[in-house]
Amino acid sequence: MLSPYDLTRRKFIGNACAAVGATGVLSALAQLRVIGALAADATTASSDYKALVCIFLYGGNDANNLIIPVDTTGYNLYSSQRTAIALPQSTVTALKPAKYSDGFTYGMHPGMVELQDLFGAGKMAILANTGTLVRPTTLANYMSGNPAFLPPQLFSHSDQQTQWQSSLSDQPFQTGWGGRLADIINAINTNSSISMSVSVAGQNSFQVGQTTSEYSVSTSGAIGLTGATGGTINPVRYQAQLDLLSQTEKNLFNAAFANTSTSAITDSALLTSVISGATAMQTKFPTTSLGQQMSMIAKLISAAPQSGLKRQVFFASIGGFDTHTVQLATQNSLYPQVSQAINAFYNATVELGVQNQVTSFTASDFSRTYNTNGDGADHGWGSHHMIVGGAVNGGDIYGAMPSQKLGGPDDTGRGRWIPSTSVDQYAATLASWFGVSATNLPVVLPNIGRFAKSNLGFMSGT
Repeated sequence: MLSPYDLTRRKFIGNACAAVGATGVLSALAQLRVIGALAADATTASSDYKALVCIFLYGGNDANNLIIPVDTTGYNLYSSQRTAIALPQSTVTALKPAKYSDGFTYGMHPGMVELQDLFGAGKMAILANTGTLVRPTTLANYMSGNPAFLPPQLFSHSDQQTQWQSSLSDQPFQTGWGGRLADIINAINTNSSISMSVSVAGQNSFQVGQTTSEYSVSTSGAIGLTGATGGTINPVRYQAQLDLLSQTEKNLFNAAFANTSTSAITDSALLTSVISGATAMQTKFPTTSLGQQMSMIAKLISAAPQSGLKRQVFFASIGGFDTHTVQLATQNSLYPQVSQAINAFYNATVELGVQNQVTSFTASDFSRTYNTNGDGADHGWGSHHMIVGGAVNGGDIYGAMPSQKLGGPDDTGRGRWIPSTSVDQYAATLASWFGVSATNLPVVLPNIGRFAKSNLGFMSGT
């Protein structure tokens, strides 16, 4: 299974820099002056505050077992084609979408109890059969092999992860759509020295921008040099590090490195102070990796009133979804982690009074084949995703579910569904809610004009 932590030469260099100074030279930590800003601006958070939280399911989540047909006809199609990896019909509770209807009745994986409850409460929407597209594509387009219709390197983990996070399937990677979103919207933030893009899951393509940089934190707080603790612990070592880095340096590279490292040390120490001083929330988060990532994001959102930030973009992730084998057991483990973490995060936003201002959403490399390779499934294409928040027009399915038939009009082979909705449309709907104007939408999503709808309707006020 590929994840953002797989070792490549480029990532090794990036991680080496990160070890030296928080997110390192590559993340331009000089942008983040956390404490100065927090101390200077203690005003009440604007009601205009909004945050987007991307939760990436690395490995290619088999969404065919996330949302399944439970009526007799639909389930018979599902079980006859999924065989060993089909869920028992009796374990799946039917959803009751407000408007969506295609002749089938759908339910969610039994491990998604909390999210199914949020769907029923109108706080979660499901976006069906979404994926990387160059432009609207039919089976005939796919079978023709015309590169004008085919994202390059379909079914490749690394390529599809990058294309999901950039939204530009027909261009070499330069920036992510979250990064371009931040570039456009950052002017609304009253404190432009603080990065609005924060990752609790390491480096990613989603938050790479031209003028904004990802700032990485861990689930326990800021990342810094060993011993650089802001003076509260080991003050002698902390001061010695700063003194060494402040020495006059004629070499430009060394000087730049020293300045960035100094910023990293001070920013790390100050952010640690802010987090440790935050009021403890009553909401309990799971002790899982994703649960703790979402807990840290909630803490950072709670600091928004003092930060001068009206917009923030966060990135979290969970791996393990490359289920070529033992799929049922793997999903039975992973899905409850996802459901419980997102549910706790939504509850925390309610506690903070910002549930209508924070939207979390899932993404993944791709779905998986509808048929089985034994006790797992192989790399697919179109996938189903979840959007959670108080501003979500929840309790409904958006887009169009695939035909559920091998050899049907949506099947490129083995149940690799052609997406009926593009990543561009998914992102455009979120970006519009976030505050990107219709004029700037093509800047964030250059290919959006190729699709008939830029707003899928799952967010209120767009």
